[in-house]
Amino acid sequence: MGLQILVVDDEAAIADLVAVYLKNDGYTVSKCGNAMDALASIAHQPPDLAILDIMLPDMDGFSLCQKIRERYLFPIIMLTAKIEDMDKIMGLTLGADDYITKPFNPLELVARVKTQLRRYTQYNVSESVPIKTHEYDIKGLWISKTTHKCMLYQEELSLTPLEFSILWYLCEHRGSVVSSEDLFEAVWGEKYMDSNNTVMTHIARLREKMHENRRKPKFIKTVWGVGYTIE
Repeated sequence: MGLQILVVDDEAAIADLVAVYLKNDGYTVSKCGNAMDALASIAHQPPDLAILDIMLPDMDGFSLCQKIRERYLFPIIMLTAKIEDMDKIMGLTLGADDYITKPFNPLELVARVKTQLRRYTQYNVSESVPIKTHEYDIKGLWISKTTHKCMLYQEELSLTPLEFSILWYLCEHRGSVVSSEDLFEAVWGEKYMDSNNTVMTHIARLREKMHENRRKPKFIKTVWGVGYTIE
C-alpha cells in the first residue's frame, strides 16, 4: 500500500480527477466532501498528506487547516479558486505547506505532493499519534516544559514566565508563522487589540537575551505583516 493522501473537496469531479492522478503514481487516496467527514477520517487514520479545498459546505478550508494543526504535522496543500495574496498568506499562516489555485495541472499537483512528502519524511516524524512533547531542541536552542528551563548553546537563559511561554509557543508551532494576535491570546489569554505593542516588546527582550542579531535573527524571525516564526 502506498502513502495515504486525503483529498477534501465537495466538487466530486475535481476530487476524482486528483485521485486518479495520485493513484496512478502509487498513492492510496481517500476522499471527503466536507470538513467534518475529513476530521473524522483523520482521527481514525491520519494521512501522510492532505489536500484541502477552501470552499467547503460546512467549514472553510482555513478553519479546517487550523483544526488539523492543533494535533497533526503532516503536510497540507490548499487547493482553491481564490488567488488573492492575502488568501495565500492566511493559508500559510494557519499551517498550510503549499497552495495551488484552480484550474491546475494535475501533474503539477502530483509534483507538489511529492515535494512536500520528501521534505516531511526527512524529519522522520510519525503522525500515527497526536503531537505530544515536553521539550524541543532546535539548532542549539533547548527548551523544556517539564523543568521550565531554556538553554542556548549549553548556557541557561534567564527568562520570565511570559518570555518562556512565548518561546515555547513559537517552538510548538515551528515552521508555521504565528500572528501577533494568536501569540498574545495564547500567552496572555486576553483579547488582542490592534494597537497592542506588547508582543513586539516582549519579542525584542527575548531576542536580546538570546543575543540575536536584530537584522538577521537566527531563531525568532519576523514575517513582516504576518507574524513570527521559528524555522
